[in-house]
Amino acid sequence: MAWTESQYWLAGDVTHDLYQDLLDDAATAPERDKLRKKVVRPEEMPWEMSKQGLLKHLLHDKMNTRMESVDAYMQIIPPGSHSGKHRHLAEECLYVLEGKGYDLHQDCDVEITDTYHWKAQDRVQKFEWEAGDIIYIPPNTIHQHFNADPDRPVRLISAINRIYKKFGLNDVEQLENAPEYDPSVTLNAKVIHAYITGNSK
Repeated sequence: MAWTESQYWLAGDVTHDLYQDLLDDAATAPERDKLRKKVVRPEEMPWEMSKQGLLKHLLHDKMNTRMESVDAYMQIIPPGSHSGKHRHLAEECLYVLEGKGYDLHQDCDVEITDTYHWKAQDRVQKFEWEAGDIIYIPPNTIHQHFNADPDRPVRLISAINRIYKKFGLNDVEQLENAPEYDPSVTLNAKVIHAYITGNSK
């Protein structure tokens, strides 16, 4: 045979209709998508007592919506409190629905060779915000949100690109938990009301 390497690429008996699977998936997607939500009602949005804080998920790949590329949640920060502190590779933006406060951001130096390493820089930057503002979180930035009002809650809407997870880059690391984090607590509207009015204890 003309190609001397044929002894290598001709090896193996495994078969699979992978390309046909791709065609079948494309052909059946419209029918599947009809069953996925284009409108998500408040009662369908799950609460979560998370290490990052009190969350109500608006869009998530486990919620069977038509959204393919973005995860979004609403975060409630009780008066005078703060979120957890974390870092992730994906950039993020947050819209301030209600309240005022500030963020602390710490950039990281990243090295990607055979392994992945990051090291926090010494400088911590403070960014103040209020209702109507957008907060931008650059990739791989350690960040934390603080409610500067001792009497009123903060509500933030977070949006982050889901594609990072699909590409195997779900690099999220929790560095500090929110003060409210208690895995024994199940969130609902009544419990959230108690947190934002200072009656959670």
